[in-house]
Amino acid sequence: MVVGEIAIETDVVVIGGGPGGYAAAIRLGQLGQSVVLVEKEALGGVCLNRGCIPSKALIHAAGEYEKLAGLGKLGIRLPEGSAAFHMPDWQAWKTSVVTQLSQGVEQLCKANGVTVVKGSATFLSADRIGVETGGDFETYKFRQAIIATGSRPFAPKALAPDHERILDSTDVLNLHELPKSLAIIGGGYIGMELGMAFAKLGTSVTVVEAAPGILPQTAPHLTQEVRKQAKKLGMTIKTATKVEEISHNADQVELTVFSEPHGREQITVDKALVTIGRVPNTGDIGLGQAGVVIDEKGYIPVDAACRTNQPHIFAIGDVTPGPALAHRAAKQGIVAAEVIAGLPSSVDSPYVPYVIFTDPPIAGVGLTREEAEAQGYRVMASSFPYRANGKALAIDEREGFAEVIVEEETHLLLGMHVVGADAPNLIGEGVLALELAARVEDLALTIHPHPTLSEVWLEAAEAALGHAIHIVNKK
Repeated sequence: MVVGEIAIETDVVVIGGGPGGYAAAIRLGQLGQSVVLVEKEALGGVCLNRGCIPSKALIHAAGEYEKLAGLGKLGIRLPEGSAAFHMPDWQAWKTSVVTQLSQGVEQLCKANGVTVVKGSATFLSADRIGVETGGDFETYKFRQAIIATGSRPFAPKALAPDHERILDSTDVLNLHELPKSLAIIGGGYIGMELGMAFAKLGTSVTVVEAAPGILPQTAPHLTQEVRKQAKKLGMTIKTATKVEEISHNADQVELTVFSEPHGREQITVDKALVTIGRVPNTGDIGLGQAGVVIDEKGYIPVDAACRTNQPHIFAIGDVTPGPALAHRAAKQGIVAAEVIAGLPSSVDSPYVPYVIFTDPPIAGVGLTREEAEAQGYRVMASSFPYRANGKALAIDEREGFAEVIVEEETHLLLGMHVVGADAPNLIGEGVLALELAARVEDLALTIHPHPTLSEVWLEAAEAALGHAIHIVNKK
């Protein structure tokens, strides 16, 4: 179609087919809206194709591989030297998982009447977008629009990936050969998750973090077990350390780093991975032509209904201020769809859980003790260790604890946090408890199945009330 020809009309256009975008499009279809979903690459976005799912596939494989060395004490004997990790086989497995999920999203879109267009979208005005599809250009006229273009890895010019030796998170998940040594610039959740996975597979890993500690956005007492495990894995962790210079040749990468205790040091590795943050994809989609305002960091401010300053244009996910989490984007997408369809919907809950897939994993929802006290609450907090849980001992996962943060006067649960095996699944109970405004007694009076890891919540709640069964209560 030539520019200037008649535009294709639709009720809603959704720009971006990631977890937020496709959830919005499917919900709109369910609600009887005509929907065009524009995605320039594969449905599922970064999370499904290049981030969340591939990285968890690697983390799972690395964890299973590491467990082999400890099977002897469980009575399982393997032939000497029989275990090996083959990266190309893992790549094939990863691709099969991603393909299955992406095809599933495509089928769901089709079943709900969503028109999927592959191409790059740009706003031409406040009610039109242009989409480049290969060599063609199509124009769509919409009544309402949802911006769900996500984010991309950030790297300053001095640390820009060349995608061969200096990598971003997408590159490292596409490797077909394990590097013998890997430097990770940035000790946040992406850097630590991937760093621990590669360390388990035999790579020598060095993490360089500018902040005083790893996982700097997480309460330090929750990261203690991760620091211990990183040491056991032989990882070198350099905190309060900045990268001054990075260079590479055909074979190696050399970093010059500086810290106050150690001065200037040289680190030579096979490859370097840059994981120091992400930036929103808002710079090249014509927001100015649509009259949509962005802040100084490139994010799109929205209200509780996910509306931008243009009431008929919505924004969701990583392009909006707040944590860049797939589940947050999906929730926003559903809310935006329902508001467009005239339903009374809004993002009205502060309880967005976080999950960090390190070893051990960390998950939480609500306030930490420090945050609660800073907000003026009188707090009583209690924890229960994994080492006192029967199931944890039976499966040899004794490191970690569950913690409840309780308002002293009302006994209202303010936060729940867990470090240890299966934390990503255990936190669901915490989200529901806080969403229902549960008191600590509600948690303590709920019968939890035995033997399960979920009992750590029961015992932590009982400890807050002074009558835990499997630890000595504080007087």
